[in-house]
Amino acid sequence: MYIVTNSIRVKKGYSGKLVERFKIRKGIEKFPGFIRLDLLVTDGLKDYDEVRVYTTWENKESFEGWFHSDVFQKAHENRKQHDYVIGNQVSFHELVYSYVKEDERAVENL
Repeated sequence: MYIVTNSIRVKKGYSGKLVERFKIRKGIEKFPGFIRLDLLVTDGLKDYDEVRVYTTWENKESFEGWFHSDVFQKAHENRKQHDYVIGNQVSFHELVYSYVKEDERAVENL
């Protein structure tokens, strides 16, 4: 699996507003190879809020297919830099091991 992380720094008190924007999906959920979208808010930061957007894909090729697709372009065409966004950093990860406890039994992935 392939995981892409977009760590977005916003002004203090604006994480909820950004989360609500990302809850409105614009086709990613139907794209081949897409597995899941997770939104995390970093706890305990003093100077700003941080929202991490994780998308999980079957493989790198699935992500790249979406990134270069019309679906991606349409979802981002009216995107503007909101004044509460300070900046962001995107990182890319290959999932090499996962452990999930499921119904009293453990399931190891990969």
